[in-house]
Amino acid sequence: MVADVKFRRFKGLNNNDAIDFDSLWSLLSSSLREIQTKNASKLSFEELYRTAYKLVLKKKGEALYIRVREFEEEWLTSEIRPRMLSVLSPSLFFAATGDAAASANEKRVAGEKLMNALKQTWADHNLSMNMTSDVLMYMDRVYCTDNRKPSIFTASMGQFRDFVLRTPIPSRDNTTIAAVLYSVILDQIQMEREGDIIDTALIRSCIYMLEGLYETDEEEESTKLYLTSFEPEFLAASEEFYRSEGTRLLQDSDAGTFCRHTINRLNEEQDRCRSTLSPLTSPKIKTIIENELIRRNIRDVIALESSGVKFMLDNERLKDLGMIYNLISSVDPKKEDLKNAVQKRIFEQGSEINNAANTAPQPQPSKATKPDSEKTEANGKTQPEKPINQQTVTAIKWVDDVLHLKKKYDDVLAEAFQSDQGLQTAFSRTFTDFINALERSSEHLSLFFDENMKKGIKGKTEYEVDSLLDRGITLLRYIQDKDMFERYYKKHLSRRLLMKRSVSMDAERQMISKMKLEVGNAFTQRIEAMFKDMAVSEDLSSNYKNHVARLGDPDPKRAELDINVLTSTMWPLDAMAPSDSGESRPICIFPPSVDRIKKGFEKFYLDKHSGRQLTWQANMGTADIRAYFPESKSKMKTRELNVSTYAMVILLLFNDLPPGGFFTCEELQAKTNIPFNELTRNLQSLAVSPKTRVLIKEPMTKEIKPDDKFFFNEGFSSQFVKVKIGVVSGANRVENNEERTETEKKNNDTRAGIIEAAIVRIMKQRKELTHQKLITEVIQQLTSRFLPDVNMVKKRIESLIEREYLERVEDAERPAYRYLA
Repeated sequence: MVADVKFRRFKGLNNNDAIDFDSLWSLLSSSLREIQTKNASKLSFEELYRTAYKLVLKKKGEALYIRVREFEEEWLTSEIRPRMLSVLSPSLFFAATGDAAASANEKRVAGEKLMNALKQTWADHNLSMNMTSDVLMYMDRVYCTDNRKPSIFTASMGQFRDFVLRTPIPSRDNTTIAAVLYSVILDQIQMEREGDIIDTALIRSCIYMLEGLYETDEEEESTKLYLTSFEPEFLAASEEFYRSEGTRLLQDSDAGTFCRHTINRLNEEQDRCRSTLSPLTSPKIKTIIENELIRRNIRDVIALESSGVKFMLDNERLKDLGMIYNLISSVDPKKEDLKNAVQKRIFEQGSEINNAANTAPQPQPSKATKPDSEKTEANGKTQPEKPINQQTVTAIKWVDDVLHLKKKYDDVLAEAFQSDQGLQTAFSRTFTDFINALERSSEHLSLFFDENMKKGIKGKTEYEVDSLLDRGITLLRYIQDKDMFERYYKKHLSRRLLMKRSVSMDAERQMISKMKLEVGNAFTQRIEAMFKDMAVSEDLSSNYKNHVARLGDPDPKRAELDINVLTSTMWPLDAMAPSDSGESRPICIFPPSVDRIKKGFEKFYLDKHSGRQLTWQANMGTADIRAYFPESKSKMKTRELNVSTYAMVILLLFNDLPPGGFFTCEELQAKTNIPFNELTRNLQSLAVSPKTRVLIKEPMTKEIKPDDKFFFNEGFSSQFVKVKIGVVSGANRVENNEERTETEKKNNDTRAGIIEAAIVRIMKQRKELTHQKLITEVIQQLTSRFLPDVNMVKKRIESLIEREYLERVEDAERPAYRYLA
């Protein structure tokens, strides 16, 4: 091959040897023509090199350089240009000017003919100029280098650009062969985009030619003809194509189809740049698709009524959501439109859950509620408990629905949105908004835990219990008024502990540990103290029994006592059984047999703990009593009744009545000192409920009046040996509006003290602080526990000023306070 020919520097020629330039050029020009016509096989390249060497050595380099350029120009204009013009078809000019008169097939055939001709011409020109460069190697190395001229090969490339590609076509309004070529390539690409098969290798050959030509002889990378001439037209045509395609897709397609098509287009264009055009175009065409198909349309795609993000979320189209996420990520790092759409849907669904909870029947005052009862068969098996009341069911359903919604969007976030941190934060904020929009969210969550601790975790594995508690704790994380949750949780927990209703104490302690990790030690301190009291009480009861045994009490009918000694500041005693009047609870009058045991325990306890005071909470205990029904139809006349302490006090009074005797409600209250509302609840359980009617009421109505009469039901019968008589409203339930108002009032009173403590802490450290900064710091400190009301904070500041903990700073530019030690 010519490329393998090596030339050596010839000796024997000195500066005095005269040369005939014209004759030598004649020899060279005829040889160059043979090279261009592919008849170079008989040429002596060594002789040609010697000739060019002589001319350069004799200072004829400039003349030789000019003659070679003139020769190449003449060859390109007289031989190559006519040949190229001859292959141009009229259909190509229609394509170049945008005229649609020519058929697609005609344009395809004519375009391929032009590209084949250019491909061959370019290959021939390259081959010829490589051979010519070998002949003129010495001129390039000496003359061109010394005079800063482009090499003859580089110059000939520029001539090909100017005298072939950029030659105006006669009678075609200055249209050039290059313009027709660009139009042909763009037309071929358009056909491929529409699904036709094209000769990509042929197009690649023409693109390779454009990449080998430059705008200037310096041949800088950025001046490639491909980048300066063809690529801008390709990008402009692509921009127009994808803009119109985006509009069409929005009208004719659903959101999923739009996304799939867009992703396919991105992949197609990347493949086209790798195999047909140039990798340099890849990021630019990607940007155009992102702008015209995605950025311009993604908001409308997301908002499509019957197929957009809302539809995808409702129908769990995770793959489609993943495509939406990938597309919007390429044009908007914050994914604002997607984030807003998903947040809107979360809030809508959350509001639907809230509305369902709010539209449920509101709980009525407890005196109108029917009592629950539970019975135990003789073999020890317990009947299923009666269903909890409708409001509690609604509360638990609210929590279940919210957790289900949270699980759904956790899956969406993980599987479709690649666990995007920004979206996760936004979704959490939306959950926080709609959860706290429900005033009773704290109470509902506490009831959810209460119901699961009593029944829900029964039969579950350790892993399932742990998972259930974790889900509940997740919901607690969103609740802003955590102090309200603490109040309700302590109330419900106290009932579980005292009534021994918890399925698993391990689960209870596990729950406390999880809450401690989530909201801190201060939140669980009192709850842990409740568990400590229960443990101490268990030891105390055991010690008391041993103490009684050592005394050798001769009374065979002496009742056994299981006592729970509660620290009054740690237990929500008022919340567990509040009195209707709101005043302190009257002291219950116990029967003598019970009172003797009570006093015996007091002596035992106070001997060990002098200085303490015991207050008996009869409203919170239970008792097992054995009752004899002489006229019962059952063979066994005796039943074991599990009742409240108040019910026990009431029933023991009937031991002193003669057969047929009765008490009025008013008399029972006088003898027991039980608050009237609690007395009526217990009497309803004992005399109104059909299956636990151990007393007979006259008249037999649900409402209890002071003059109603109560008789012992000597004919009471039950198929069960052990009968549990539940107290009306004895179970944890949703508060009615009056109770809710009272709870909020007590909680606000507690908050007032907490806010004051925070103000004093801050001011003690800062000494002086402006009003606005003090408000801000107080809110920041307390947000983890509850969201303080600004007006409440202002009132507490005023209160502290009145009590001379703070004073106003006079003459300050802004309102400010000073701490008074």
